[in-house]
Amino acid sequence: MAKEPSDRIDLLRGTLDMLILRTLLFGAAHGHQIAKHIQRTTEEVLQVEHGSLYPALHRLERKGWVASKWEMAKDRNREFKYYRLTPAGRKQLVAEESKWQKLTGAVARIMWPAEES
Repeated sequence: MAKEPSDRIDLLRGTLDMLILRTLLFGAAHGHQIAKHIQRTTEEVLQVEHGSLYPALHRLERKGWVASKWEMAKDRNREFKYYRLTPAGRKQLVAEESKWQKLTGAVARIMWPAEES
């Protein structure tokens, strides 16, 4: 079931980069595959628009965290630009995951404080 636009969540700056890196941990993918993976995995809550996805992929490539290569798709008679995680990207993903855990933990402590005893 598709989510209403009001149910969707705008990504925090930098979060999209982390989600792309995490998606590429499973193997090389082209842009549309990356966007669909994020959409499916989040049960349609996160929708990555091309206007956000491709600038993010180019930024990650400039930083050396992903590399790209044009390849023929296995099931289609056309080329796609496939992105893959680099060793530097794997290290960055570990750092991003750690920062994300700290951030979500801090927000959770404010939103749902532990009962005072």
